[in-house]
Amino acid sequence: MMLRDRLLARLAEMGDAPDHQRLAAEVLGIRGAPPELARKLVAQALVLEDRREVWGQAGERICRDAPEAPGVYVLKDADGRALYVGKAVQLRRRLRAHFADRRWRALKPEMSRAAGAEWQQVGSEIEALLREAALIQELQPPVNVQTGAPDLDTREVPRALMRDVLVVQPSIEPDSVELIAAAIDGRWMIQRTRRNGADLAVHARRIMTFFRGGERRTAKHERSACRCCPRSSSPGSRAAALRQRASIRTIRCLRSSCRDTSPPCLQTIASSSSALTSAD
Repeated sequence: MMLRDRLLARLAEMGDAPDHQRLAAEVLGIRGAPPELARKLVAQALVLEDRREVWGQAGERICRDAPEAPGVYVLKDADGRALYVGKAVQLRRRLRAHFADRRWRALKPEMSRAAGAEWQQVGSEIEALLREAALIQELQPPVNVQTGAPDLDTREVPRALMRDVLVVQPSIEPDSVELIAAAIDGRWMIQRTRRNGADLAVHARRIMTFFRGGERRTAKHERSACRCCPRSSSPGSRAAALRQRASIRTIRCLRSSCRDTSPPCLQTIASSSSALTSAD
């Protein structure tokens, strides 16, 4: 029997003058509470259990509709506000874990308001990671948002070890692949292209433009730094450093999947696409 049902049954037994201190001690396990506090505790327990039932029903509905596929998802409250953004190799299984009964006692208050969800299926875990990061930046969900500044000193990576990378990943469309490009300055892009190479020339130029755009910005910054003197420690420059260092996790993930740290080129893209096409 649920806690709420036990409380309601005992309240019905006590009639019009319930003994809240006794209820708090026998049902809630809280002994010695003053009468007014005991009354509030019983009332709050009833409200909390009502919220738990609504939360559980929302979880059943969300999990029933979720696909058994990799993707990113957004949990929302009844008003459509984003509460949490996540990624999963299997969306339905991951959402079931969110709404498991054992989670309720340690659940964050914001997550107890979850009433609906949206998701987007993806072709690979790397694509899910990048789309999750983009959604968190766009929606600023309260459960995801980091309240403290990151410890940059422990995340410092020598610039000589960082390179622009390009990874070819599966797509949710069987006749296509995802070209995922990440630059050392924190920028990234995803380009879907067909496996037969029909769009490869156009998309390769688009990717090269993406990488060269970073080179042009770097050159412009260096010329500006030569004209002006000492290195700036303004909030703007610190924000740029934060963005660059925050990209380390993404680049590491891409490099571990690629195992090839050579600069991207048209030949690399073309050979990867041909290999994927022949594998079919």
